[in-house]
Amino acid sequence: MAKMNFGGVEENVVTREEYPLAKAVETLKNETIAVIGYGVQGPGQSLNLRDNGFNVIVGQRKDSKSWEKAVEDGWVPGENLFDIEEACEKATIIEYLLSDAGQIAVWPTVKKHLTPGKALYFSHGFGITYKERTGIVPPADVDVILVAPKGSGTSLRRMFLQGRGLNSSYAIFQDATGRAWDRVIALGIGVGSGYLFETTFKREVYSDLTGERGTLMGAIQGIFAAQYEVLRKNGHTPSEAFNETVEELSQSLMPLIAENGMDWMYANCSTTAQRGALDWWKKFRDATMPVFEDLYSEVACGNEAQRSIDTNSQPDYRQKLEEELREMRETEMWQAGAVVRKLRPENN
Repeated sequence: MAKMNFGGVEENVVTREEYPLAKAVETLKNETIAVIGYGVQGPGQSLNLRDNGFNVIVGQRKDSKSWEKAVEDGWVPGENLFDIEEACEKATIIEYLLSDAGQIAVWPTVKKHLTPGKALYFSHGFGITYKERTGIVPPADVDVILVAPKGSGTSLRRMFLQGRGLNSSYAIFQDATGRAWDRVIALGIGVGSGYLFETTFKREVYSDLTGERGTLMGAIQGIFAAQYEVLRKNGHTPSEAFNETVEELSQSLMPLIAENGMDWMYANCSTTAQRGALDWWKKFRDATMPVFEDLYSEVACGNEAQRSIDTNSQPDYRQKLEEELREMRETEMWQAGAVVRKLRPENN
């Protein structure tokens, strides 16, 4: 583990150079890793572990769409694909990758198979951090660890197939065996992390819930919608409004920021663009700061967690979710986006 300086602050970081894949495989050579859930993170993590040479099985509800997807991905029923209870029984490490609501529902089944010395692995700190609300309280004689890739399971798998890694945070909530650190780092390398940075379960979930509702998804959609609507109200066409709002950002500027940072991107834009961006960014910061402070407060006090638990556990949640997504999908902005994507050179 190395100390890395991030803007004057030292953090604990583990790279693939100092903890190579061969060491990770050796560390877990006697372990059976059961990936429970085959939704958002399950496919990417399980397939990467399998391709990297780990002993991995998948646990999923039979006769579900996710079970069918697992079969399509090459998991074989009775060989490395089992129902959830049988997979938990066989495992020495249980990767608990169901949705937060799903984790609450299935917890009694998982808990009874957490025998001494096993490890319970999460990719989100929700269930443990809000354990008074979720009821997820692990036995004292198992390791409780976390690896949280900073992106979707789809991105994790895609980058793995490209020979790249997606950065992840890691945390240890409970070290019952004395091997929790090696287990969590080996798993982090195994699932395809670029590098691993240290956190806690609480910090992970606070930052994650804030990020999802903020710049990663909620805020960015809100800003997109506001700018698009202003342009349209002032006579700009849907194509022009979408290109200036979304397409140029996602296709041209974001890759430059990812490669070299915001200052480099500014330096490689026109002087007019530079001047405008430098003059306006602090106004947007100051305008949105109260919203982010309110958001973080709602996360920290548990209101956002409770809202998620209450909403996502409703029997008609999926139906209501699809209606909300359909409403967004059918807005003029994203209808224009669908046309723009078809016109990209790689699609013609």
